[in-house]
Amino acid sequence: MSTLLAPLSGSMSMLASTAITVGDHAKTTKLFGLTIDLDIVWATLIAAAVVLGLGFTMARKATAGVPGKLQLFYETVVLQIQDLTDSVMGPAGREFVPLALALFLFILVCNWIGVIPSGHNPEWLPQPTSDVNLPLAMALTVWLWSIGKGIRTRGLRHYGGHFLKPYAVMLPINIIEEITKPITLTFRLFGNVFAGALMVAVIAALLPIYVVPFGELVWKPFELFIGFIQAFIFALLTIMYFGMAMGDMNEAP
Repeated sequence: MSTLLAPLSGSMSMLASTAITVGDHAKTTKLFGLTIDLDIVWATLIAAAVVLGLGFTMARKATAGVPGKLQLFYETVVLQIQDLTDSVMGPAGREFVPLALALFLFILVCNWIGVIPSGHNPEWLPQPTSDVNLPLAMALTVWLWSIGKGIRTRGLRHYGGHFLKPYAVMLPINIIEEITKPITLTFRLFGNVFAGALMVAVIAALLPIYVVPFGELVWKPFELFIGFIQAFIFALLTIMYFGMAMGDMNEAP
């Protein structure tokens, strides 16, 4: 038995002796007693600049004739999002297409920006979504916005009444479910992206230095796929949260 367990024991010892640090940042500063991770800030600004730059470029080159590759990409994404909003809220959901499009593209760029190697540890360009603050800020914005939209559309009395459905005894459960929306939305995005970044750190820590590039070569395409899926899920849940908040349009007074 000891012979069979020897390889496992050796692997555990190597893992225990390997220092894998979590939460390190290339550059930080203090502001009003708060620690600001500058690498996350500039990576977020770069992602926002990329999304805005692509949007303005597409708008400038948009044509009613044969579309270019960038316009074709935007039109495809917009049509897919429109199909989602129509299926959730009907034609009334069209007003949320720009929001869902902006969130999808921004999160996608944030997730994919970590693929760019910087040759520095910690990375100079980390994935902004691997820091819990950005997913939390986006989740809170979506959640509060959807509540405000629901109250404006249905009226305060009708909106509050949906917490009593299907039975009044469900009130505590419905309130808990509502409060947990931004929490689950945050950690669904943060957890999956952070796990991908941690996986790269594990590969770099455990594999021999000459094998690490091959390990990352195998993992990176899978990480890109995860980044795409998480951006899509965040945009989809945003649409669903607005749909649930607005409810049946016939309920509006």
